[in-house]
Amino acid sequence: MALHDVRLRINGTEYTGRVEARKTLADFIREDCGLTGTHLGCEHGVCGACTILMNGEAVRSCLLFAVQADGAELMTVEGLADGDRLHPIQQAYWEHHALQCGFCTPGFLMTSLVFLRDHPHPTEREIREGLAGNLCRCTGYQNIVAAVAAAAEALASGAHPDFFPAPARPTASVEQIEATEDAVPAAHGAPADMQGDGATGAKKAGRRGARGATTPRGTARRTRKPKG
Repeated sequence: MALHDVRLRINGTEYTGRVEARKTLADFIREDCGLTGTHLGCEHGVCGACTILMNGEAVRSCLLFAVQADGAELMTVEGLADGDRLHPIQQAYWEHHALQCGFCTPGFLMTSLVFLRDHPHPTEREIREGLAGNLCRCTGYQNIVAAVAAAAEALASGAHPDFFPAPARPTASVEQIEATEDAVPAAHGAPADMQGDGATGAKKAGRRGARGATTPRGTARRTRKPKG
């Protein structure tokens, strides 16, 4: 099967790799780039564990192919903290015990980041609605809601002006994504079920082969050091 060149930036570092068209973005991030903080749960875009930021907006990385992210700017959970200094949202989750097993936490953190950027003074109802696309089987959600509310207060104080990603670039159009989807052989994709929670959608990769691409683990090359 033909391999395709992929070049993208994750957390300020540029990565390049060669992948099959069917390889999901989540698998590329984890296996080729070695960034395993992005978790895979349902692999159907339902649980939200694989949520990352693509060009400033939250997306399900299990529903995107790596080739669709060529040229994109990504942010994963590894990009939140500044060394040993936690992001205010991470700090709030820690202080309010908003996790137990922690498997869903990366997705919740990335969803919370974009939600608080767009809703700096949310009500409890708005927080619950904003997190509705992420599932947790441990906490019962109450502590997660409390943590997001606390993070909103901390961020609204103006003490952390540089902790939000820029909004989506206008060049990342639906037409471009659809054109890339049409180029992926239909034999390697499931029916065109679209993501249904309002985040950037993509056709689901078929479960057969989605995890079985031939690119060896950890082969994506870093071509630039992180900024700062």
